[in-house]
Amino acid sequence: MRTSHRRFSQLGVSLLEMIVFIVVVSIALGALLSVYSQSASSNVDPIVRLRLLEAAQSRLDEVIALKYDESTPTGGGPPCDPCSGGSNPSRLNNDSDYHGATDFPYPNYLREVTVTTEGHRKLIVVTVTAPDGQSLALSAYRYNF
Repeated sequence: MRTSHRRFSQLGVSLLEMIVFIVVVSIALGALLSVYSQSASSNVDPIVRLRLLEAAQSRLDEVIALKYDESTPTGGGPPCDPCSGGSNPSRLNNDSDYHGATDFPYPNYLREVTVTTEGHRKLIVVTVTAPDGQSLALSAYRYNF
């Protein structure tokens, strides 16, 4: 009797094909997850930057809108000589009164103001620091004329 060899058609995938498929899918999934985690971690960053900018700009606008010094009349006036009006921190009615002022515009955000006088001009710097350590400084010169 003859033994007949029947050819069986392959109905599934081999073990080697399955292992290659799992490796390829694992690599692709790892790359996708790393991109996703990177975007999720930096997703809050624009909100923090916007808060920093809002807090700094609002305080800078507030300080610039005040009088140059105590002796400057409302609405401005001629340059004082040598701007001896001084400051009165309890009243906060001129820009020098804000020198060294600190507050917390949002929870855990620190806002600081520095006013430096150089002749007939003042440099106003507002620095805001976020809870994660990011910092933003806005500055403007103010002239008395």
